[in-house]
Amino acid sequence: MNYMVGGDVDVVVIGAGQAGLSAAYHLRRGGLVPDRDFVVLDHAPRPGGAWQFRWPSLTYGRVHGMHALPGMELAGADDSRPSSEVIGEYFARYEERFGLRVHRPVDVTTVREAGDGRLVVESSEGTYTTRALVNATGTWDRPFWPYYPGQETFRGRQLHTADYPGPARFAGRRVVVVGGGASGTQHLMEIAEVAAETTWVTRREPVWREGPFGEAEGRAAVALVEERVRRGLPPQSVVGVTGLPLNDAIRRARERGVLDRLPMFDRITPAGVVWDAGSALAGRTVDADVILWATGFRPAVDHLAPLRLREPGGGIRLDGTRVVRDERVHLVGYGPSASTIGANRAGRSAARDIARLLDRAGYGGQVPDRAPAAHRGQDRDLQPAAV
Repeated sequence: MNYMVGGDVDVVVIGAGQAGLSAAYHLRRGGLVPDRDFVVLDHAPRPGGAWQFRWPSLTYGRVHGMHALPGMELAGADDSRPSSEVIGEYFARYEERFGLRVHRPVDVTTVREAGDGRLVVESSEGTYTTRALVNATGTWDRPFWPYYPGQETFRGRQLHTADYPGPARFAGRRVVVVGGGASGTQHLMEIAEVAAETTWVTRREPVWREGPFGEAEGRAAVALVEERVRRGLPPQSVVGVTGLPLNDAIRRARERGVLDRLPMFDRITPAGVVWDAGSALAGRTVDADVILWATGFRPAVDHLAPLRLREPGGGIRLDGTRVVRDERVHLVGYGPSASTIGANRAGRSAARDIARLLDRAGYGGQVPDRAPAAHRGQDRDLQPAAV
């Protein structure tokens, strides 16, 4: 594959997951920016975004709310195959079909001011200068590990959702699963089939959602996340505000006692976890061979630190996808757009705003009145992203 390495471009897109590919599609197919004037950098070894790192037991049929990329449906997928394979192959076909020549593997280390109105993007393949930036780096590279006293003394194994290998590795083990989200419940139900003992621990009681999740519910969930971002607070996941769907598998697990939840322990010992005096389970101990932290992820935006985009509240304030402190920078797949349908919308919005920015600066770019026909009507599905 031949492409430019380093140099001056109009737009740099960092990340080739759902959000990055959506932005690239709209930049190119919408005619907003000439193809030669933008570049997509992705640190992953192959197409698929974060999906390529999902555990093998997460089959495509178990994925919750996967929405097609703009302009190309994912049709005829085998529900029994690992989602990492199905979606990875789909993303690869998408890149090829629309000529999105993604540079990979490329690590972006720093984005800083050039001093002349442009940005400098320093990467493992070279240095780019750019007039606008789409940051679509997601969260998978920043797993959140909470700290509890004694954590470093634990003699067993500790791992995070990002390292989850599937249930077979837990056969005959005593496992504590920490976390009340979709990943935590999926891990727990799988592991309970093979483990000697499982214990589920969460900070708060999960909210179980029954019935359909339609457009109105989706918009309300996204609005809650969007409000935090507008206030400059760290974003909350879309899944975190929708609750967990109460499906047949969940009902069976609850009937078997697998999803009997305990409040968070107070400390970790070499042999397990303990609830201290003053807690609801004062004096209780649970011995464990493994502690699995299904405690979520944080946005991977450390490379943007030199631009000083954070607000006092700790988050990055956005107007749509545009960073309020720097109109050259757009975040897609961040906060309210951290779902597959949200990422599609965000990619389109970022591309249109960037075209206007370049047009004002005299670099060309044409803003169409309507979205391309290939993806009109795709905004109806507001299901949150899986995992």
